[in-house]
Amino acid sequence: MPIRIPDALPATSILESENIFVMTEHRAMHQDIRPLRVLLLNLMPTKIVTETQIMRKLSNTPLQIEIDLLRIASHEAKNVSADHLSAFYRTFDEVKHSRYDGLIITGAPLETLDFEEVDYWDELTEIMEWSLTNVHSVFHVCWGAQAGLYYHYGIQKRPLCKKCFGIFENRLLKSSSPLVRGFDDVFMMPHSRNSEVRYEDIVANQGLEVIAYSDECGVSIAKSTNSKHFFVFGHPEYDRVTLKAEFERDLEKGIDIEIPQNYFPNDDPQREPIVTWRSEAQLLYTNWLNYYVYQTTPYDLDTM
Repeated sequence: MPIRIPDALPATSILESENIFVMTEHRAMHQDIRPLRVLLLNLMPTKIVTETQIMRKLSNTPLQIEIDLLRIASHEAKNVSADHLSAFYRTFDEVKHSRYDGLIITGAPLETLDFEEVDYWDELTEIMEWSLTNVHSVFHVCWGAQAGLYYHYGIQKRPLCKKCFGIFENRLLKSSSPLVRGFDDVFMMPHSRNSEVRYEDIVANQGLEVIAYSDECGVSIAKSTNSKHFFVFGHPEYDRVTLKAEFERDLEKGIDIEIPQNYFPNDDPQREPIVTWRSEAQLLYTNWLNYYVYQTTPYDLDTM
């Protein structure tokens, strides 16, 4: 959250030059405050795990947030009960006449499929098109980020020769961005994907910018220059044991999968993983909510 100080205080310009968020008295007096409305489109098969992870990040802020859960109606979820979906999730038909401050589109284990081969691609594109007029800011995660770049900017994902799987170093390319305010120059993030969107394809579009990059996994964070769309190609929301569960799941299926990199101590799957990504993950969601949703969304959403 910002600190509120007198407009003419000398510290104001000094703190702003250090990329610290300062709210002047004039701006504070003219702010209208209400709860933020955030829609979570959960595409992950493990819906309860994912909704818990995302909500943990959204809840650890001073902001008041109202969350609606959205599911794809044209796809049958197999890893969650129908009762859970019926009780807690809405379909697009139920929300399409509403407006939201923020929308989060999660990942999905679909990187090896062409987008048009996904059985709910038409419904997803309808939601993404609707978001242009009914959502102030959209946060795309992993496959959701790849899908968003493809739909909105025509940028295709590329297959990786080996799955990017583990905890990887990422370095800031634009440390002045409020999105990564408070980040270390180098930070860790979980990645679990078989495809990527290449750096050169993103920066070729003048409406996009790369915020962070991994030498091992490529682009990790990008955004639109108008701050409408945010693209995170890892899974900062993952818990301590999420990659372990994915690793064990693939082993049980007989998939040839390597041990997640930089995850188990001494690469020993019998040892408990050490969390090295939690603080920046929290900052990422908090910064998005604060600087790109709370600070800029209209008080009356109908005026968007």
